[in-house]
Amino acid sequence: MEIIVEFPSGKKQAFNSGVKAEQILSDSEFNPVRDQIIAARVNNEIVSVSYKLEVSCTLFPILLDSREGVNIYRRSLCYLLAKACKKVFKERRLVIGHSLGKGYYYYFDGMEAVPKPDLNRLTKQMLEIVKQDLPIRRHGMSYAEAIRYFEKNNQPDTLLLIKNSNRPQIPVNTCGDFIDISHGPLVPSTGMLGTFRIKSYHPGFILRYPPLATPKHITPFEDNPLLFSIYKEYKHWGKILKINCIGLLNEKIKAGEIKEFISVAEALHNRKIVEIADIIQRKRSVLRLVLIAGPSSSGKTTFMKKLALQLKVFGITPVTVSIDDYFLPRKDTPKDKHGNYDFETLDAVNIKLLNEHITRLLRGEEVLVPHYDFTRGIPKKHGKKVRLEEDSILMFEGIHALNDLLTPRIPAEKKFRIYVSALTQLNLDDHNRIPTTDVRILRRIVRDHRFRGNTALTTFKMWPAVRNGEDKYIFPFQNNADIAFNSSLDYELAVLKVYAEPLLKTIEPSYIEYSEVQRLLVFLDNVIPIPSLWVPAQSILREFIGESDFSY
Repeated sequence: MEIIVEFPSGKKQAFNSGVKAEQILSDSEFNPVRDQIIAARVNNEIVSVSYKLEVSCTLFPILLDSREGVNIYRRSLCYLLAKACKKVFKERRLVIGHSLGKGYYYYFDGMEAVPKPDLNRLTKQMLEIVKQDLPIRRHGMSYAEAIRYFEKNNQPDTLLLIKNSNRPQIPVNTCGDFIDISHGPLVPSTGMLGTFRIKSYHPGFILRYPPLATPKHITPFEDNPLLFSIYKEYKHWGKILKINCIGLLNEKIKAGEIKEFISVAEALHNRKIVEIADIIQRKRSVLRLVLIAGPSSSGKTTFMKKLALQLKVFGITPVTVSIDDYFLPRKDTPKDKHGNYDFETLDAVNIKLLNEHITRLLRGEEVLVPHYDFTRGIPKKHGKKVRLEEDSILMFEGIHALNDLLTPRIPAEKKFRIYVSALTQLNLDDHNRIPTTDVRILRRIVRDHRFRGNTALTTFKMWPAVRNGEDKYIFPFQNNADIAFNSSLDYELAVLKVYAEPLLKTIEPSYIEYSEVQRLLVFLDNVIPIPSLWVPAQSILREFIGESDFSY
């Protein structure tokens, strides 16, 4: 049977059904970018170049210097490391952690440190595999065969994922004699993976990858001790909860133990908020302003409300204000290079008015705090009157709160800065992490649909601008924080799945966003859903799914 393939140029050509994407990508049209091609977009689904085309389609190359290409490269590097580790340290269990300093943090289960000679051996083995330029191929294993293989190869987390699946065929990636479960396409061969570094980072190490801006060069390492401290604390919580992967979460759900698990997870959140409130109370004689920042959908608003409650327990009356209410009128909002309004930039905020209000409030004066109408793009005529009393403390929440250019007239010693993140400590399995951005985009899709009238497609279309804004205006300032709070809840994916799946399935293959939609749907397929009625009314998760005790 013949199929018709449409090229990026618009050219259409007939091929036999079953032709591989790499055969079509050998066409002269792709000569200028051939050495950059690492995958393909077929009918807006991202696939490996060995993918067989069965129906008529559009076909575009995925290049190394694209965001999708970089993600594939990083996933492939993780695969390369796992293969090298299995060769060099057969009995060790390698476990991936979170992202850190343009890399992924790893450790060996049960080891308190990794000797430098061991890291040198790993690097040498990885470079040898790169030099061999071995093909990486995706195929299927039967359920029973996959169970036997991953049981034998000491990958209990992967084993749990498979056991909680009822799929008769399990997708895997094979390179030589090494097999690992597939969570997405990889590069065609190991010869493309020569750009990496392994850096010792106690008690494990970091597999460093190139950034999007320089996909063939490793940039100097930038440490992020605040982020690592969040990770360490949350890993400790994971030990308390006895869960570190999706498979164990599913086991807890199947055993009917999830309600107690939710209670403990929420109690750990509340204990951390009490700890932060206690620090503020002890510094009360100096502090006048609490600033709360974090990326989109990190739960800043509910965190501020929960912190405000705890401060009242200490006899402090918090006055809470959102920086979003100080947005400039839409007509005065700066535009980006594409001519679109740039709501992420600091220049979209009326900094002059905000600082004037803060200064007046700290002098004991009353001010009229604006209330921004996001539908019309202007401040509403009637704001709220605010005055600080003797026992009051002023709290501001917004994405730019940690940037000192937002509050230049306030001395540093009078400010207490909090960074809120949603850094999940759960992995899919030992070798495949769950990106923090996946949790946040799912939160935002659900919230925007329920409370802002946005479709999932609208949220997806906005997301690249949001992410670019975070890279420029939030993440560079996170180490300015005095303390961090991790808003992630280990059970939340099981709740978000109930809301997010139907919304994701509304996005058709005709949209370029479809590739991300499919990736998230495949990811969520690993999670057993649970009902939202078990989520406490004051949980941060309620900010996104609704029925919260707090008003927004």
